[in-house]
Amino acid sequence: MLDSIINGLVGLTSGFEFLFTQGLPNIIMLCIAAVMFYLAIAKGVEPLLLIPIGFGCFLVNIPLSDVMHEGGILKFLYDMGIATEVFPLLIFVGIGAMTDFGPLLENPRILLFGAAGQFGIFLALLLALAFGFSKVEAVCIGIIGACDGPTAIYVTAQYAPHLLGAVSVAAYSYMSLVPIVQPPIMRFLTSDKERRVRMTVGKPTVSARTRLLFPIVVTLATGFIAPKGLPLMGMIMLGNFLKESGVVSRLTGASENEIANVVTLFLGLAIGGTMDGHKFLTVQTLAIFGLGFVAICVDTAAGVLLGKLMCVLSGGKINPLIGAAGISAYPMAARVAQVLGHKYDKQNFLLMHAMGANTGGQIGSVVAAAVMLSVLQGMKLI
Repeated sequence: MLDSIINGLVGLTSGFEFLFTQGLPNIIMLCIAAVMFYLAIAKGVEPLLLIPIGFGCFLVNIPLSDVMHEGGILKFLYDMGIATEVFPLLIFVGIGAMTDFGPLLENPRILLFGAAGQFGIFLALLLALAFGFSKVEAVCIGIIGACDGPTAIYVTAQYAPHLLGAVSVAAYSYMSLVPIVQPPIMRFLTSDKERRVRMTVGKPTVSARTRLLFPIVVTLATGFIAPKGLPLMGMIMLGNFLKESGVVSRLTGASENEIANVVTLFLGLAIGGTMDGHKFLTVQTLAIFGLGFVAICVDTAAGVLLGKLMCVLSGGKINPLIGAAGISAYPMAARVAQVLGHKYDKQNFLLMHAMGANTGGQIGSVVAAAVMLSVLQGMKLI
């Protein structure tokens, strides 16, 4: 009888030991998956992304799950679309088909906001190096600052696949949090007078020929300046070229809808599959999330500060709020600028100008990634 009790206590102790040394990380990740479901369903936060990612995370953390083992469904999706880089590139075709570069072409100086909006990438890269990450890992972490999930996935899957779960979830999380993170920074750095600056919208002056040539010219320029980024820029410009050609509406529609939706589903599941608790819950992951947060805050501040400078140089004709839209979170960042400006002046309509800055940020994030990858290639690190 005593032996049975002792054996039972030993078994119970072993069970608790297994729970806290083996099973606890999976339990925590199951809770994180539940939080993703809640945010997506109850709060409407990026449901197209959070539901597939959350369900992939849910599947991989169920006890005895083999979905990420060889032959498992999530491993198959990962090998098919992420390891081969196909999924993020297909997403870019859809983004290009949905992007209107007209506002940017109407006012080319707005492109400067797209450059300022990448400042956080390089700061996060330097901080990651200071924290002991390798050069390639630091580049992948820095890309979070672009607020561009497909770019972050493309770069990380190639050069630091062990960080893919943390980097991709951080990138998409901060994309979702743009309406929460940016406004306090925008208000802090601008005066009431600056927030009320009105920007007029004139009649469209960009010709159809210019719109059609733009993706060709940008792709050629990228090929000469930073060829490592040609797949990224080429796919986004392919989508835009399909749209502007006006003769392949079926392909444009498929790129925007069916292809983009299916790839987003598979991409999210594959990313969620990398979020096994034993690999995901590390100090390294927390550092990546922290650096990503610093990056997006710096991106926003740099854009607004450039906006303040351009406001002065233009004689008060540019509203500094549109500078915050220079990141790649399209079109969320542009909407944030519009909503905040409209709050202080009901007759102020900044959306078209902010969209120009936002499309500049879309290009800027890809160029920043391309330049960093080309530099690493030149250093023989990749």
